[in-house]
Amino acid sequence: MGRIVVSEFVTLDGVVEDPGGAEGSPSGGWAFKFDRGDEGDRFKTEELMNTDALLLGRRTYEGFAVAWPNMNEDPFGQKMNSMPKYVVSSTLTKADWTNSTILPGDLAEEATRLRDEVGEILVAGSRQLVNGLHAHGLIDEYRLMVYPIVLGAGARLFDDSAAQATLRLVEAKPAGDILLLTYHRA
Repeated sequence: MGRIVVSEFVTLDGVVEDPGGAEGSPSGGWAFKFDRGDEGDRFKTEELMNTDALLLGRRTYEGFAVAWPNMNEDPFGQKMNSMPKYVVSSTLTKADWTNSTILPGDLAEEATRLRDEVGEILVAGSRQLVNGLHAHGLIDEYRLMVYPIVLGAGARLFDDSAAQATLRLVEAKPAGDILLLTYHRA
């Protein structure tokens, strides 16, 4: 049996919206104001290299599908482009990025099937998808890169309807200006 791992860039006040600035939100690009150091880069590289597939929401998929095919010169980009990608969407009709499959069915059924068949599945960004997976108790691990900034506004990782959940801290370490936190379900 595999695992579903959520990996998020998050501000101190819980905002995950537009860390890279590509979404054009008023506070977008906040992650680039900080240095995550060699440790943060190593964390992201190891995370991806140990992943069997990506599970993404439509909006994150569309952003990644524009950017990543043009970044194929290093092992990180090559892995992003070659690995299986599953996009959860009821509206997307075409997924042209290499090795992409649309999952239009029931989220809980599709995610459970993938976890059983694929192995380690990484969910990056995809806030709405994360909330859906959380609601069904399907997230095995949360990896948060916490940035030392308070935005005061913006979409937060969990919306107000999120079910209460108790997590267990399994690792906390600094990486440059940020903090890497890893939690498992308790």
